[in-house]
Amino acid sequence: MDNEKYEYAGFWIRTGASLIDGLLIVMITLPLTMMIYGNLVWENEEMLLGPADFLINYVLPFFATILFWLYKSATPGKMALKIKIVNETDGAKLSVGQSIGRYFAYIPAILLLGIGIFWIAFDKRKQGWHDKLAKTVVIKRKSAATTEKVEFET
Repeated sequence: MDNEKYEYAGFWIRTGASLIDGLLIVMITLPLTMMIYGNLVWENEEMLLGPADFLINYVLPFFATILFWLYKSATPGKMALKIKIVNETDGAKLSVGQSIGRYFAYIPAILLLGIGIFWIAFDKRKQGWHDKLAKTVVIKRKSAATTEKVEFET
């Protein structure tokens, strides 16, 4: 990777990207779920309301995220903030296996009180546990004052 053109994206910019992504996901999945299940969305205490709920709220976000990572190297939130996910060794796009592994690696990163996510703030390469497990880094271009302009794929 060309460290002269890129720097690792830190905790706060990645948090911002996640908030954007979360809002977009809710804006898509909540209306779809409510069209099928109505007020059960708010009244039911079960984790799953049924098969459509599973497809809308688990399968759809999974495939959307993986496809964005594969084709854009970023989710919409990361694209909005001009950061992207790449292979840690050569800066290449993620493979299918790497993308799926990274997605599921969020589970241990979040389960242990979110330590695997907060790890980003203290790691020298700004990697969370999900990044370390999938061998990825999240990068942004350095400011124009320190390097020439670098074009990100869109």
